[in-house]
Amino acid sequence: MPGIDDCLSEAMTIVGARGVSLIDWSSGLALGTAGDSPTGDHETAAAEATDLVRAAADSPTFTDAEDLHRPLQDIIITAGRSYHLLCFVDTVFDSRLALHLWLDRSEGNLASARFRLQALAEELVLG
Repeated sequence: MPGIDDCLSEAMTIVGARGVSLIDWSSGLALGTAGDSPTGDHETAAAEATDLVRAAADSPTFTDAEDLHRPLQDIIITAGRSYHLLCFVDTVFDSRLALHLWLDRSEGNLASARFRLQALAEELVLG
């Protein structure tokens, strides 16, 4: 089972991956990063991704009231030349984490990237 650095390195092998980070969406900080950042600065990207994640997580419209354990699984943003996948990471402790993958639209496969990122989130060992 991989740690943070191994998980991020593995995420960078996803076809079309331009950058990835593990964000703590309670604080807005990047706990680890690999590759490039959409803004040129991983901390800025983490703070902006945090705003988006919080907006979705705090909105009953977007959460699954019947699954209180995991009300959100991921968020997908489609931009002109890229995708942004934000995959929520379940933890055994009280933490709010998400993997943010920046994917090139012309090279990557959204379905495949989503599947692999979810698998990495499930395998991630923190600590």
